[in-house]
Amino acid sequence: METTFIEYEVDGAVATITLNRPEAANAQTLPMLDDLDEAWRMAADDDSVRVIILQANGKHFSSGHDLKGVGDDGPVVANPDAPAKFTLQNIYEIEARRFLEYSLRWRNVPKPSICAVQGVCIAGGLLLAWPCDLIIAAENAKFSDPVVSLGIGGVEYHGHTWEWGARKAKELLFTGRAMTAEEAYRFGMVTEVVPVDELRTATRALADQIAQKHPFALRQAKRAVNQTLDVQGFYAAIQSVFDVHQTGHGHALSESGLPVLVTLEAMKGEIKSGDKK
Repeated sequence: METTFIEYEVDGAVATITLNRPEAANAQTLPMLDDLDEAWRMAADDDSVRVIILQANGKHFSSGHDLKGVGDDGPVVANPDAPAKFTLQNIYEIEARRFLEYSLRWRNVPKPSICAVQGVCIAGGLLLAWPCDLIIAAENAKFSDPVVSLGIGGVEYHGHTWEWGARKAKELLFTGRAMTAEEAYRFGMVTEVVPVDELRTATRALADQIAQKHPFALRQAKRAVNQTLDVQGFYAAIQSVFDVHQTGHGHALSESGLPVLVTLEAMKGEIKSGDKK
């Protein structure tokens, strides 16, 4: 499988899914996410695949959802199936399917998955990385969710509290600052930090090591951990906070007629200003 923005390859017992929109820092359009979900489905259904790698071409893993045009030229011009007029209902329907449901489905694929991250992993990029079982980060990787600057309380898949802990999650959401690869490693979100030019080699080596194990044992080990998190409240919290996220869109619509309160360029300005402090 190879679409415009997603590459899919099976080599031995490892399936590799590659984001391929480097000219836009792998910003995600809705059709791109549909193709990504199809690649995940293919890997899940292929009995020869024991481990799944998610990686990205270019300098950056993903700059998040493609918001080009919001507040400037009208609807999201990069997404041809975006609504001509935003309502809370159509925003909810799009995000429930493409953001929440996709991320949960990828998380629950009964095969180990490894995400390789270089450069920025911003907001919607976290929705791709967090569902993976393991994350290997390049030394230049940075993880952030600055959407409070857009008037929203965090992205649709609220892994923040589970990945970072409550107080660190609040700090990173309130400030919008990026977490470095080393910091992410200290918090347990990242499995390993490697030089940029060794990222793919290290990721593949780990995938090959894991692929030697019996697939049923791997499946049950993953299920044990995920079930434990769900018993602790992960699944219910993810669903609940998704609805909290939608109140942010509702508030923005009531004030600006758009799903966010500021334009993408304005948010970029705030991020750059914060990085200089």
